[in-house]
Amino acid sequence: MNPSDRPRPLRIALTGGPGAGKTTAADLFRREIGDDVIVVPEAATILFGGGFPRVSEEAAERSLQRAIFEVQHSLEDVQATRYPDRILLCDRGSVDGAAYWPDGASEFFSMMNSSYEVELARYDVVLFFETSAVGGIRFEGGNRYRTESNEQAVALDRRLHDLWSPHPRFHLVPHSPSFIRKITVGLSILESVVAELRPGRRNSDPET
Repeated sequence: MNPSDRPRPLRIALTGGPGAGKTTAADLFRREIGDDVIVVPEAATILFGGGFPRVSEEAAERSLQRAIFEVQHSLEDVQATRYPDRILLCDRGSVDGAAYWPDGASEFFSMMNSSYEVELARYDVVLFFETSAVGGIRFEGGNRYRTESNEQAVALDRRLHDLWSPHPRFHLVPHSPSFIRKITVGLSILESVVAELRPGRRNSDPET
């Protein structure tokens, strides 16, 4: 079969600033929606957990973001090949690295041998979880590899929002003092877009 003729999974980017609850939300969404959903884990967390250091030097940050970009692409592509008829729920996406690149977004995509338009188009839907830091709430626990202050989290959240919001199916899940309420809003949006783009697929049985 020609690779271009293979089924293409619905690809959803779950993104937002640090402390937004994305990883927790991805797990809860997977449990709620069922076996039709495959969660693609966050590349940065995998790298940091495997020994990659957190860095502040610009040259080192470029090397780190390049590694995250490549791992993100590879994780998504592997899961898309393994589960072509499933829904890929990606914990972050390949556009995110542009918010961390020292030389700006245009330079980031150029250095990745890609373009902003190409990377944005990798995803059918973007679900953007606003960081809890915008409400002055300190985010603790969760991902121990996240070290940003509240001020840094808010700044990153705004840069990420600017990068992702031009997507035609961009959905904002705003901060709420109640995480349960926030998750409920996100789940409602996710169920709606899945029903629109993949009618009849919700809670279907996994392949045998």
